[in-house]
Amino acid sequence: MKNFALIGAAGDIAPRHMKAIKDTSNELVAAVDPNDSVGIIDSYFPQADFFTEFERFDRHLEKLRRAGSDKKVDYVSICSPNYIHDAHIRFALRSGADAICEKPLVLKPHNIDALQEIERESNNKVHTILQLRLHQAILDLKEEVDANPDKIYDVDLTYITSRGKWYHFSWKGDEDKSGGVATNIGVHFYDMLHFVFGELKQNIVHHRDPMRASGYLEYAQARVRWFLSVNAEDLPDEVKAQGQRTFRNITADGQQIEFSQGFTDLHTKIYEDILQGGGFGLEENRVAIQTVADIRSMDLAGLKDDYHPILKRILS
Repeated sequence: MKNFALIGAAGDIAPRHMKAIKDTSNELVAAVDPNDSVGIIDSYFPQADFFTEFERFDRHLEKLRRAGSDKKVDYVSICSPNYIHDAHIRFALRSGADAICEKPLVLKPHNIDALQEIERESNNKVHTILQLRLHQAILDLKEEVDANPDKIYDVDLTYITSRGKWYHFSWKGDEDKSGGVATNIGVHFYDMLHFVFGELKQNIVHHRDPMRASGYLEYAQARVRWFLSVNAEDLPDEVKAQGQRTFRNITADGQQIEFSQGFTDLHTKIYEDILQGGGFGLEENRVAIQTVADIRSMDLAGLKDDYHPILKRILS
């Protein structure tokens, strides 16, 4: 059994990590969050120590480390806001633990280089949650693509996940803290596209605003038109009519890739893989992190060339 600590226990993603720790028969011994609305811990690890001050959490983990190997924290799971992932990964490594960090691992590609150096110095590892790499529908698609190395796929990716007014007042609505819409809700899709279709060759951004982004990506085996949004008004009419607030759709050569199901246990699968000596490390993140960093900064192409069809509807 391994000992885990958790940074960011009050966020909406934290329960998936708690479940993964429990499902893999390990123990959460300590958690920290400046927000004390963390009653969800009782559903998984009611005996876990909890802190609202990071300094006391740091001291507690140090005491456990000095108490002996059976008390020492082996893994620190990181569910904090995007802009402090880098600092919390460094903390985990300095504490003698491996880090398991939510996506995006970092906001800027050069942070990966620094973390690789600290990883080498510490003898511990950094893992991240790239759960789509373990989704069966994505693995099936990759198998098909790998079997047809000369084929170029035409792909449309659409992901609309509605957010209320709160979003813009939280860290998620602050581009300096979240990385913007493409980073905050899309980085795992860019990783998936690279994972399935190979080397990224071209990146064009047609539109970008605080609630949506859209562009064109060309990979070794795919031409991808993509659209991401947190604006409920962008949902297709038939989705609105059903009262749904999320729309996720990927097509390859006109054929829909159905992966709306199968997400429930992906965090547990990631944890199982890590605990068995696998996992996805720093270098696996580089292409996706570079992709979203470029999307944030590059000049906009506007509505020309091969842009996503939904843009014409919402911008005309």
